[in-house]
Amino acid sequence: MDKGFIKLHRKIQDHWLFEEKRTFSKFEAWIDMLLMANHKENKVVLGNELITIERGQFITSIRKLGERWNWSNTKVTNFLEILKQDEMITYKKDTKKTVITIVKYSVYHDNENAKTTRERHDKDTKATREHTNKNVKNVKNNKEYIYSRKLVYDDTHFSLAKFFYQQILKNNPQHKKPNLEKWANEIRLMMERDGRTAEQIKYLMQWVQQDEFEMVNVLSPSKLRKRFDQLVLKVKQEKNKQPKRERQPKINVSELEDWQEEMARIIEGR
Repeated sequence: MDKGFIKLHRKIQDHWLFEEKRTFSKFEAWIDMLLMANHKENKVVLGNELITIERGQFITSIRKLGERWNWSNTKVTNFLEILKQDEMITYKKDTKKTVITIVKYSVYHDNENAKTTRERHDKDTKATREHTNKNVKNVKNNKEYIYSRKLVYDDTHFSLAKFFYQQILKNNPQHKKPNLEKWANEIRLMMERDGRTAEQIKYLMQWVQQDEFEMVNVLSPSKLRKRFDQLVLKVKQEKNKQPKRERQPKINVSELEDWQEEMARIIEGR
């Protein structure tokens, strides 16, 4: 029974069984790492650097893995050390990221025919990979960027994603937890491509969940992004409909008391 392999598609991560909120076991964490690893070389933008991530590698952070597995940072670090000692992974971390490499990744991914092709390809591209691997060390961006395959976002984007989810929970505590990584990536696109500010996005997130109509129609950053301009116009229209408060004249208490006393004397005929 220990021969051969099964195909486990990465879409399993979108299955409701996988998305169940829980504390991961060590085995689940290991399988999750295999699913996160790139099955082919991939390029990501890190600040102003174009970084090549090798097959069997992925970029993340200790904090991100802890949130994903419901573990403490210490437990994540100890687990990675155990895998490293058993020669299952290698990893390098700094203040901005953690680069994890699955050792003998082809054992978990390739069948025999693919293995032969891969070994030939690895030999032909070894020189290129050694050159591009140096780029990983040349990170000059001050912000901590978090990567999950092709998703790119920073702490600001992820915080806004969590904020939006919290606003939705106020209206529907049973709302299914979304993929916050995808939400964060969509928010990044709003800011980088559409030119929206974090303050504008946060304001609209809060507003749509206070509007009786929009609270059931705008339940994701993608929907918010699609209708952003319409929602801004709607906010402006509602503000224009609100009556302006008339400024009340200030009353001097001492003058009022003097006036009352004078009226009393007139009435009494004094």
